[in-house]
Amino acid sequence: MKNLFVKIAAAGMLMLAPAIAQAAEGYSTANVNMRAGPSTRYPAVAVIPAGSSVEIRGCLSEVNWCDVEFYGGRGWVSGQYVQALYQQRRVYVGPQYYRPLGIPMIRFSVDNYWDRYYRNRDFYRDRDRWSRGPDYYYRDRDNRDRDRDRDNRDRDRNWRERDGDRDGRDRDRDWRDDNQRNDRQRDDRQRGERQRDDRRGDDRRPDRRNFDCRPGDPSCDE
Repeated sequence: MKNLFVKIAAAGMLMLAPAIAQAAEGYSTANVNMRAGPSTRYPAVAVIPAGSSVEIRGCLSEVNWCDVEFYGGRGWVSGQYVQALYQQRRVYVGPQYYRPLGIPMIRFSVDNYWDRYYRNRDFYRDRDRWSRGPDYYYRDRDNRDRDRDRDNRDRDRNWRERDGDRDGRDRDRDWRDDNQRNDRQRDDRQRGERQRDDRRGDDRRPDRRNFDCRPGDPSCDE
């Protein structure tokens, strides 16, 4: 019985071993971005030059995207930019070639994948939003951008209103200053005119000696 369990366990390990070791060698057909997820909307983590060799670790069954390894880094590339050697010819990697090429079909999870490969990346801190999908992330970011733009417009309007109030106060102050200056100038003119009138009056006033002189007063002879 013990030997039977050992044989079953060994057979199980042999069945699992190919799945674990499964991978295929591929080649990039263009300078292509290796991304943090199976969509062009995920962040780019590297650029794979055309003709470079990559290890295909698995592909999605629902869309033609594959998890590849390039110079020790991991990321996702669309199958339309990756070829593999099949029956002495290169073919673009697609679902019909997964099994013949020994490529396992896998699933993608932002949390697991990013925890394993992208902890030191800037975008890792946003993984909670990314985990809901790139469409949600960009929609959320667009909403934040609209909120920020609206806040900026509100601030600009408030600044314009404050500037308008300040300009109005400045105009009022300038108007008051002009009026006060005009009043001072008018008062100065009026005072100057009164002073000139007083001087002219003094010039027209007869000499008091003509009125104070009496007969026999020696001063009348002058």
